[in-house]
Amino acid sequence: MPASIIGLLMKESVEIFGIQLVDLEDFLELIIRFSFNLIVILIAVRVLYYPSAKRKDYLFTYILISTVVFLLCFLLDNVKLEIGFALGLFAIFGIIRYRTNPIPIKEMTYLFLVIGVSVINALANKKVSYAELIFTNLVILVVTFFLEKVNLIKHESTKSIEYERIDLITKDKREQLIKDLESRTGIKINRVEIGRINFLRDTVKLKIYYFEEDAQSIFHVDDYGTGSEGFE
Repeated sequence: MPASIIGLLMKESVEIFGIQLVDLEDFLELIIRFSFNLIVILIAVRVLYYPSAKRKDYLFTYILISTVVFLLCFLLDNVKLEIGFALGLFAIFGIIRYRTNPIPIKEMTYLFLVIGVSVINALANKKVSYAELIFTNLVILVVTFFLEKVNLIKHESTKSIEYERIDLITKDKREQLIKDLESRTGIKINRVEIGRINFLRDTVKLKIYYFEEDAQSIFHVDDYGTGSEGFE
């Protein structure tokens, strides 16, 4: 019985409401390409991105976006779309935005990476060999690994601080201000920017600049070193 069912499904003539029940060749191609794309994305976001960022929310987002984009591109590639409908579809995606805090530039880069890789793996046609496809994905992973793991230059991060000693914000006391901030935070500060001053509360918004390597033991990674909330 099972053999007869499998044989029936493999027949190209089996259709339901005019739609072919199973196209074995295309179905296997979908499984192989999706598995390959998922492996590449997991290496990029789980092996390369997550150990340094520790952001489960972005990890969740990257994997789901990659999955949806891949399946969308793969399935729509087999459908003849009118040019107006296609442009309208991408226009809708273009205006969608998350109603959250601005995404840091590194997370935006990884978002572009997962979308780009998914589109490449989904839309590569028969003119692109598997060797070329594998090489393209490997190049992306190798470059990402090199930039993520090899410190060519130190990364300067920022953090906003509400500071109460407004007597030190004058230009002639800048060195004293930096020394006081360094003694409190325990990190080497490169420079300081002065933001909003509140004379009623005797406080001022400061943005300090420091190298991430010098602050890993002070600031938790979830603070993320790029906070500028309230700094205007």
